[in-house]
Amino acid sequence: MKTPQLAALAALLLSGCGKAPGPQTSVPRPSPGPAAVESRGLRILCRPGIIAQTVIDQFTKETGIAVSVENCGSKEEMLAKLLYGERYDIIQTGEEAADALVRDGLLQPINHAKIPNLKKISPKFLNKSFDPGNKFSIPFLASPVGIVVNTGKIPNAIRGFADVFAEKNNQDIAVLDDARELVAWGFFVQGTPINQVTDESLEKVKPLLARWLRLVKVFGNPASALLNGDAAIGIVGGGEAAVLVASDKKFQWVIPVEGTHLALESLAIPKSADNVSNAGAFLNFLLRPEISNQVAGPFLNPNAAALKLLPPEQRSNPASFPSDGEVAKMQTFEDAGEQSSKIDGIITTLKNR
Repeated sequence: MKTPQLAALAALLLSGCGKAPGPQTSVPRPSPGPAAVESRGLRILCRPGIIAQTVIDQFTKETGIAVSVENCGSKEEMLAKLLYGERYDIIQTGEEAADALVRDGLLQPINHAKIPNLKKISPKFLNKSFDPGNKFSIPFLASPVGIVVNTGKIPNAIRGFADVFAEKNNQDIAVLDDARELVAWGFFVQGTPINQVTDESLEKVKPLLARWLRLVKVFGNPASALLNGDAAIGIVGGGEAAVLVASDKKFQWVIPVEGTHLALESLAIPKSADNVSNAGAFLNFLLRPEISNQVAGPFLNPNAAALKLLPPEQRSNPASFPSDGEVAKMQTFEDAGEQSSKIDGIITTLKNR
């Protein structure tokens, strides 16, 4: 049974598109009916630019399976599409969405025996709390959240989130525009696990965030703000940070001493998928080391076998490949449930003060 949060989310996302029903307390999801007879096709829903056309073309050439890729801009849009009966064979999902989809029975178990390349994934990226045993999802991209410092402008050492949000850095800071991330950084500084999202923990972190957010100059696209000189410090995803670090030695990558979030992107097969065996073939294809590197680019690649194929300069980029010890200390998100709206409300209010 889907949660009220997912139903309400679907209504909200589609209300401006002529697809949402009128006001009601819950939103029914149309039954997709029996799965169609498996065809030679494959339909994928993912973020823009994640899977290059060259990768799609190679898979089709090798297997004869035609692939249709549809893009969505956010996890909310993806959830709304699934809840309203859109049928896909593979979807890209982050930790929070995967947690909700598994709990609501919207994914089907993955037959590991059909994906032998699964063994190439490093164990440190498997068996996370949102999907124990990886019964429903396969990680293919990761991105630690960290700090990039323009050392030409900020000569003093930056060790963590508390150092970033110091008064002396007022209006020289750019951050990811993500409410859950912002709250998580405050939790790290206060020693609160990032998934302990209670009314009490949110009340406790609000004064800290109020002080922090007034110091921020740029919300969203911190990598561009750093590159353009609009900010000297940015809290950035590892993939974007890796490009900055490789582009200029003045950019220094720092993993916050307080701890940080490891964003983990996975691929999953929806319950209503029509082409399950084709989906398995594609997942196994993506986990081939040479293909996996094409997809991961500058991001942290969970595929341990793929790492061996990379040039030394890429393997040594600390934003792309933090140490095993650093990764072990990072936390992944679980779905915050009904608390998600409270998180968004807190950040919206504080930003508008």
